[in-house]
Amino acid sequence: MIRSHVGPLVLFMLFLLVPDALSIVAPPSDDHSPWWLQSPAIWLYPVQTLACLAALIAWRRHYTFAPWRGLVVAVIMGIAGIAVWIAPGFLYRTFQMSVGWWQHLGIADRTDGFDPEVLKPHGAAAYWFVLSVRFLRLVVVVPLVEEIFWRGFLMRFLINPDGDFQDVPFGTHHNTSLIVVTALFVLAHAPVDYAAATIYGLLAYWLAVRTKSLAACVLMHAVANLLLGLYVVISGQWGYW
Repeated sequence: MIRSHVGPLVLFMLFLLVPDALSIVAPPSDDHSPWWLQSPAIWLYPVQTLACLAALIAWRRHYTFAPWRGLVVAVIMGIAGIAVWIAPGFLYRTFQMSVGWWQHLGIADRTDGFDPEVLKPHGAAAYWFVLSVRFLRLVVVVPLVEEIFWRGFLMRFLINPDGDFQDVPFGTHHNTSLIVVTALFVLAHAPVDYAAATIYGLLAYWLAVRTKSLAACVLMHAVANLLLGLYVVISGQWGYW
């Protein structure tokens, strides 16, 4: 069922368009607009998380995560993948580098992003709620939505575009799938992350082919995102999420 594999990601991406739409209604410089227009990130991501989670639950019978194998390899790949992802920003910060051509490799300042610390004056409950939902989005929703689409659907659809993608065994290697899925995965991220996303995408593709397990791919993504979230909170590199 194509829409069960594509729908959650489409819904996820539509929510990402909301801030730009709201900025037209209430420009950031408009101090008289209500808080929910000035700071949509406070409420938008919780709504996006719950909506996508509801879609995943509604279509849960259409997903096949088995076989449950390669999970240890998935954890290792998740650690390796996210280490590559955050290394450029870590180097930039550690060596206090200036802006240059190396920003195309991800070596850049990553502090520009949503900082949940702004909620602390409104009480601990608001802060922890938003932070918890951020991690739910990062560790559960994003891995499921993306892996169900990239590896569960598109990787197989490209092999059999005129038939049922589910007739193609999960993890089947094909050069077209390797190139197209990796390229689109990269383009779905910010340019500053292109280099890291390329390496991560290749690792995830290898894991899918090696294990033939969607569960392993989801676990790899979940481990990587959990470590990324912890790094962001500890380091204040809010631009990573």
